[in-house]
Amino acid sequence: MNGWNFFAEAKRRNIYKVAIAYIVAGWALSQGIAQVFPVFDVPNWIIRSIVMLIIAGLPVACVLAWMFEITPEGIKRTETADAMPVAMRKKKHAWIYVVVIGATVSIGLFLLGRYTASTAAPANGRSPAAGPLPDKSIAVLPFDNLSRDPDNAYFTEGVQEEILTRLAKVADLKVIARTSTQKFKSAPENLPDIAKQLGVANILEGSVQKANDQVRVNVQLINAMTEAHLWADTYDRKLTDIFAVESEIAKAVADALQATLTGSEKSSIAKAPTTNPEAYELYLRGRFFWNKRTGADLHKAIDYFNQTIAKDPNYTLAYTGLADSYLLLPNYANAPTQESITPARAALKRALELDDSSAEAHASTGLLNLLELRLEPAVLELERAVHLKPNYATAHHWLMYSHLTLGHFDPAFLEAKRALELDPLSLIINADVAWTYFCARQFDDAERQARKTLEMGPEFFRAHYYLGQVLQLKGRLSDAISEYQKAFDLNSDPYSLGLLGQAYARNGQKDEAQKVLARLNEMAKSRYVAPYAYAFVYLGLGEKERAVDELERAYQSGDTNYLFLIKVDPLLDDLRGQPRFEALVQRIVSGKQ
Repeated sequence: MNGWNFFAEAKRRNIYKVAIAYIVAGWALSQGIAQVFPVFDVPNWIIRSIVMLIIAGLPVACVLAWMFEITPEGIKRTETADAMPVAMRKKKHAWIYVVVIGATVSIGLFLLGRYTASTAAPANGRSPAAGPLPDKSIAVLPFDNLSRDPDNAYFTEGVQEEILTRLAKVADLKVIARTSTQKFKSAPENLPDIAKQLGVANILEGSVQKANDQVRVNVQLINAMTEAHLWADTYDRKLTDIFAVESEIAKAVADALQATLTGSEKSSIAKAPTTNPEAYELYLRGRFFWNKRTGADLHKAIDYFNQTIAKDPNYTLAYTGLADSYLLLPNYANAPTQESITPARAALKRALELDDSSAEAHASTGLLNLLELRLEPAVLELERAVHLKPNYATAHHWLMYSHLTLGHFDPAFLEAKRALELDPLSLIINADVAWTYFCARQFDDAERQARKTLEMGPEFFRAHYYLGQVLQLKGRLSDAISEYQKAFDLNSDPYSLGLLGQAYARNGQKDEAQKVLARLNEMAKSRYVAPYAYAFVYLGLGEKERAVDELERAYQSGDTNYLFLIKVDPLLDDLRGQPRFEALVQRIVSGKQ
């Protein structure tokens, strides 16, 4: 059969019609999967696998169309159909209906996706708590420290956090993160108002009294809307039994809320992280200082986590805490990224060797991958963390960032929504959601979210420079300069100063911009100044080549903080289309898979 006859025969056997109908229907199905599956937290690898199967099915459909034909008498082999009278093998036009319906569904799902992208995260600065409160939802308020020694506050906080952590592993519950509950007292008077702020129906209150090796824990579970007591108990135990107490409380709360626990969740709740009471107390001290989020406190946390590991070398969470402390140093202590990555990597390697089911270790590994510009592996690690601990707000927060780095805005907004539901009063999550809007070029939503964050924490420097970036791209440079100055005054960080310098330059104040450059150079003599900060100023001054030089220097030196956002950062739009810059973006996004 020559080539012409082959194509004529393919047409006669409806190969082209089948191919067109299959492609359109397959595309519609892929769109539906991409829109619906993420709502049910179906992992991305499953979605990709299904799409690959759809693609692989095209040649199979064409082969079947070559071999068989649909007739009024059913499906027949083509040779048999050819021998039938012409009237009995009348041409059908079902393929046209498939194409039209498939195209309509595909366009509809595409438009739905565009719509949900803009509404996936809470719009107009509204709280995620709006709407009916889920019955199986709980916030664990700060426990009262009834010990005579006020220095035992770290232990009281630790008991509260351990109970919360165990509850967070139950997928059937909604559990609010500690950062959103810490502003409240243990036994507040306005429970309904607090419940609405946090988006929960139930509150757990408690107190801890520690004396030598004895511990007393009092807890009570309250329906926040009716203020009815659902359950209460008192536990008098030795310090060595504290993990059993925390497990029993978590299990009792889950039972009282009629939450369904899987076998793995029951095992996870009951697991004791260490058998060494001294190691546990040192770990709690480390987390106490880690939660303060300052450079000095992070270094104290590192010291306590190292002491913990010395007492118990098999304490998984101590290694994770150590890694978390190092990974936050670039943001809160202005440390070089590369100096933080090396010890963090070693700590996380050991943590996962000890317990591959640790959600905290997988989440921190995801953040490490992000800083190492391993962007796709970062997403996979954080998805694993969310699967292991569905109520882990930090994992959802970092997963939002990971999707954002790749320009995947739809899943980024979904994770933003979930992170805010679980930690609605977290300043850093609220601020980073504003920046996610900013990167998606939704500037009005970004401004509302940034201002909402500043209402919650007027002195949170990152919210000020996020707001400044939004105002700048909305054409309000003078207001942006004011916000950048506030951010720098609050934190004295080079990023805020670099943003201030580029804004001066774009506002025609070139002399002020040059002063900022000189100040950055002077600052660099006594502390680390990231190349990204210099790049901002050079870009504002119109020196695009020098700006790219600084970004390439950051990439070569391993100073990747903020660099992983290069693909979506609107402040770098002046460089887009420039060959060197585009090559750098490509290396960052796909070069370290």
